[in-house]
Amino acid sequence: MRLTDCHNIDDFRRLARQRLPWPVFDYIDGAADDELTKVRNTEAYARADLVPDVLVGVDTIDTSCTILGRTSALPLILSPTALQRVFHWQGERAVARAAAKFGLWFGISSLATVSIEEIGAMGDNPKMFQFYYHKDRGLNRSMIERCQAAKFDAIALTVDTIVAGKRERCSRSGFTSPPKFTARNLLGYAMKPRWGLDYLLREKFALPNLDTHVREGTGEAVSIAGYFNTMLDQSMDWKMAGQLREDWGGKFALKGVMSVSDARRAVAIGADAIMISNHGGRQLDGSRSPFDQLPEIVDAVGGQIEIICDGGVRRGTHALKALCAGATAASGGRLYLYALAAAGQDGVERALGILQDEIERGMKLMGVTRVDQLTPDRLRWR
Repeated sequence: MRLTDCHNIDDFRRLARQRLPWPVFDYIDGAADDELTKVRNTEAYARADLVPDVLVGVDTIDTSCTILGRTSALPLILSPTALQRVFHWQGERAVARAAAKFGLWFGISSLATVSIEEIGAMGDNPKMFQFYYHKDRGLNRSMIERCQAAKFDAIALTVDTIVAGKRERCSRSGFTSPPKFTARNLLGYAMKPRWGLDYLLREKFALPNLDTHVREGTGEAVSIAGYFNTMLDQSMDWKMAGQLREDWGGKFALKGVMSVSDARRAVAIGADAIMISNHGGRQLDGSRSPFDQLPEIVDAVGGQIEIICDGGVRRGTHALKALCAGATAASGGRLYLYALAAAGQDGVERALGILQDEIERGMKLMGVTRVDQLTPDRLRWR
């Protein structure tokens, strides 16, 4: 299978599976417990139908929208994800360049493998920093100050990782950050020599946004569950989230909101946006899908705060359905991670081109010339 054989996100998943060692692929692809929620996140979009109009003249359309005060060429955010240079040696740099080319919001994780400063200097497209609230207050201050200096456009505080989900695929493979080769997984790595040579001979693995304060995960192998459970502050509450918003002083989102009551609290503390998300099904298995939960939250706080539907997006029409249901935009991680793992920057650009084409075609077939015309009357729930 080659990059030119990829015509949708599932194709990129298959190519990534061919090219990655199985512990690395399972880290991207896996989720918590029985992985029911991960599957549900995408299947939810099949339970709503688009209702098209015709004969409206769609020779010229506008797919752009405003998200957190910045224009995005598509109603789509490349959601922040960790450890990207483990998946492909180009890592966050590849995704940042592709996002800049397409004029999209792009986010990096606290556990990014490229520094805040380098990403901040790449392109003029809007950038989001995903913030994990650590026990180390000095580390928290450092990340805020570095984002301010690098002129990031927004911080998104992840609020659904108070403890790590039980990711059983990672438990079986022994996946750690940085990758640790053991008798259990060595054959899986050895069978993908191209990945191994890139990992061993190119730039040394690091987590540059953390390594001034911690060794775990950057200079010392640790499981992601171990990192979350030992390094993140389980006492984090609404007061602390509000203080972080004040300390940052810029556009501020909460990532991982799923309930109406929490959406209302987000409005109360002055958040600019919420990302309705269950962490790609990697935390609480059995959680509802973001798309299913979207209408309730829109009814409760729509118009008071921007609402981003995060997770399960595999098609351009999924983004259109989210907007019809009241979201400001859709976002996702695996939708570009599979492509990154498959072919680096070329893969991400091909994936984004496919999604852009699907959004444009979908709007034309719906008789929609602007994204603000994607209204609830265009959607029917089964």
